[in-house]
Amino acid sequence: MSTATDPEPSALLEPKAPDRSPAHAPPGLARRVVAWVGTFIGVTVPVAGFVAAVVLSFVWGFSWVNIGLMVGMYVVTMLGITVGFHRLFTHRSFQTVRPIQWLLGILGSMTFQGPLIDWVGRHRRHHQHSDKADDPHSPYPHDPGLIGLFRGFWHAHIGWAFSPMPAELDRYAGDLRRSPALRAINALFPLWALIGVLIPAAIGYWCLGWRGAITGFLWGGLVRIMLGHQVTWCVNSVCHLWGAKPYASGDESRNNVVVGVLALGEGWHNNHHAFPSSARHGLRWWQFDLSYWVIRALVFCRLAWKVRLPSDHELAMRGEVAAAA
Repeated sequence: MSTATDPEPSALLEPKAPDRSPAHAPPGLARRVVAWVGTFIGVTVPVAGFVAAVVLSFVWGFSWVNIGLMVGMYVVTMLGITVGFHRLFTHRSFQTVRPIQWLLGILGSMTFQGPLIDWVGRHRRHHQHSDKADDPHSPYPHDPGLIGLFRGFWHAHIGWAFSPMPAELDRYAGDLRRSPALRAINALFPLWALIGVLIPAAIGYWCLGWRGAITGFLWGGLVRIMLGHQVTWCVNSVCHLWGAKPYASGDESRNNVVVGVLALGEGWHNNHHAFPSSARHGLRWWQFDLSYWVIRALVFCRLAWKVRLPSDHELAMRGEVAAAA
């Protein structure tokens, strides 16, 4: 069985000139404008929803139902990203039955972080070029001083999302495009995203009536999406600037405790970059990694197998190199 340090066959393709055929031509100005506007709406509307949710809490009163919807929807949909989009589809760190694959793909789409195949392609490109020129969302290099640091942070956190998508991004996720089911999940991204905000609205209506439908839509929908965005983007920005580097990873990835908890284990980012195909990111007992617990639960239920983990020797070797650096 492959170890956790094996290269990802789809992620580590040799760089080549972009295909200039019509199907892979760089997007025209109109498509770039549409993509920019769509990204702007996707980023700002959840923030506006947060403001509206706070205001209505003062007008209509506070309800624990709304907090429960926000937390519950956050955990369930973010597991679609952390367990599904990231550890399963991007790094193939474990295998699971097709219905679980489809469910994780749908749940991850409900986070409004983009279609499955685009997300995987961009993340594989990030690993191939981590903190180098072709990394799509690295804070490096940045100019010296606070202004330079802020510019690097801004690009890594959200600025990258407004950049044109590389024309050759598709080649990083060719294995997913060969699956008709995953192509369908990818194409139906707007539907899954819509369902992700209608579910808490429906539960809110069932619990609290029409006011509950509105606040459920806001707290379990838009506010939850905003929190998911910010926490995921912190993995790109905060976890490449601040934190510990216990393992040699060849880049500036860091372990950040706060992001580690909020991102359900994704914030142990240096661990992940040192052992990219490991299903477990929290490699120490005290490193909270809910996503790995979910994978272990799937294994216990015989719904997952071939879970990839680094060996003790690999952990020691990379730790020794980092200590000597």
